[in-house]
This record gives sequence, C-alpha cells and structure tokens, in this order.
Amino acid sequence: QKTRAPPTKKEDSCEVLDLAEYTKNQPWWRKLFGRSSGSSAEKYNVATQLVIGGVTGWCTGFIFQKVGKLAATAVGGGFFLLQIANHTGYIKVDWKLVEQDVSKAKEQLKFHSSGSKLSPEVITFLKKNIILTGGFAGGFLLGMSS
Repeated sequence: QKTRAPPTKKEDSCEVLDLAEYTKNQPWWRKLFGRSSGSSAEKYNVATQLVIGGVTGWCTGFIFQKVGKLAATAVGGGFFLLQIANHTGYIKVDWKLVEQDVSKAKEQLKFHSSGSKLSPEVITFLKKNIILTGGFAGGFLLGMSS
C-alpha cells in the first residue's frame, strides 16, 4: 500500500472546483468563446481576419442566394397558381379588401421602420472588428454573385 505524504500548506489553500456546477452558471457564449472573447483585432493579424471574414461572408452569401431563389420561386409559383384559380373561377378575390389590407400593412411598415437603428452593441462590434466586417461584406457579395 502506498502512503500519502501529509498535505503541505500549498495544497491546503487550494479549493476544489466542481466543473459541472461552474458550467451550469455560465452563459452559452462564455462556454463557446471563453471568459473574455474581446475583439478579433486583438487576437488575429489582418490577413487572418480578412480570410475568416471573407470565407464566412462567402458561405453566408452563397446560402442566402440559394434560399432566396427557392423562396422567390415558391412565392411566384403561389401567385401564379392563385391567378390561374381566380381566372378559371375556382376562387373569387375581393380586391377592395386586398387593397385595404395592403394599405394597412404599408402604414404599419412605415410606423415600425421609422425608428429602426442599429443597437450600440452592434455598432461597437463593427468598429472593433472593422477588418473582419469588411472581409465578411466582400465575401458576402462574392457569395451572392456565385
């Protein structure tokens, strides 16, 4: 049997940390990015920031383009089928009611869009990560065009 040496003063002063309890009390972004994520300008050089921003922007733009085409096709096809059904007499459209609903929707959009500004957190993020943001914007435009 092995005997253990008596604890020294250094071992006595250490406290046991239960990692399961510690992680339960942390927000998900702290678990993912660590305690102090900081800006990317502090962590990576300019070339790395441009590459990360460009690649993520291209992927986002490419997916956005594909999903946008699918959504446009679905909406356009739906309107086409509704017009055919209206023309052949399967449905009757009350165009005055449609016009009233559209004008209500326009008023609501004007009301809600008048005060839409970026939050201060988003502006701070963009200012601290301007190179990453620029790379993302360029990559997004390239992804949309490919």
